[in-house]
Amino acid sequence: MFGRERIEIKTGAQVRAMRRAGLVVAEAHAAVLEALRPGATTADLDAVAAAVIAEAGATPSFLGYHGYPATLCVSVNDEIVHGIPGSRVLEPGDVVSVDCGAIVDGWHGDAAFTAVLPEADPADVALSETTEDAMWAAIAALATGERLGVVGEAVEGVVAEAPTTYGIVQEYVGHGIGTAMHQPPEVLNYRTRERGPRLRPGLCIAIEPMLTRGSRMTQVLEDDWTVVTVDGSRAAHWEHTVAIGPDGLWVLTAADGGAERLARHGVTVAPWDVD
Repeated sequence: MFGRERIEIKTGAQVRAMRRAGLVVAEAHAAVLEALRPGATTADLDAVAAAVIAEAGATPSFLGYHGYPATLCVSVNDEIVHGIPGSRVLEPGDVVSVDCGAIVDGWHGDAAFTAVLPEADPADVALSETTEDAMWAAIAALATGERLGVVGEAVEGVVAEAPTTYGIVQEYVGHGIGTAMHQPPEVLNYRTRERGPRLRPGLCIAIEPMLTRGSRMTQVLEDDWTVVTVDGSRAAHWEHTVAIGPDGLWVLTAADGGAERLARHGVTVAPWDVD
C-alpha cells in the first residue's frame, strides 16, 4: 500500500490472475458485439454476456453489486452509464455503450465499449471514436508519466484537438481495481491541480472516459442507476483495465494486451510474466 488512500499494489501473480478475468471480459464483449443489432433487446445482450462468463467459470462483477440486477450495464443514446438491461428494443442508429466486469479467483476485470448501430449518424460515430482515442491516449500516457494526473491531461488533450466540442463527464470517473471492482485511487478524466498518486509497478486501474455531444451535466433516473445527460445529448463510454508492470503497461481487458492501439502511441506492451 502507499499514499493516503491505501492503494492496493499487486504482485506479478496477482496481475496474471487479473489478466484471466480481463480475458473473460474481452470474450464477453466480443460475443455481445456479435449479437448487437437492431431488433435485439438490451436483455438479450445481457444474456449473451452472462453465458460467456458462466462458461468460463467466472462470476459477474456487476450482478448483485449494491443490488444491481444484471450482468451488464447497457446504456443507449442519452444514457451515459449504468443502464439496466431489459425489454428495450435497439433501433437503427442507436448509440449503445456496454460495460462488463468479471471475477476470477477473487480478482476483477472491468471494461466498456460503445458501438453505433447501422444507419449511424456520423456525429455519433465521431463521438465514440473520440472517446476511444481519449482512452488509449490516457493509457499510453501511463508509460512515461510520473503521476496519475497524466490520465486527465491526456483525455482533455484529445478532446481539445477534436473538430467538435464535447462534454467530459466529471461525476463518474475511473478507479483502482483488484480484489474489489472499485478501489482507490479515483482516475479523473480531466485536469486538476492535484497531480495524483505516483505511478509504480503493481498499480492496476480502470481508465474510462465518458464524453457527450452536448453538456457534461448528468442526472440519475428514478431507477437509481441509469445516468443520463441533462440536455438529452448522446454519450459514449470506453474503458479498459490496465496494469503497470516493472517493464511497462499491460491492458488486461484487451485480447492483445493493448498492443495494436498502444503501438500507435509508440508504446510496447509488457506482460508481467514473472513475480
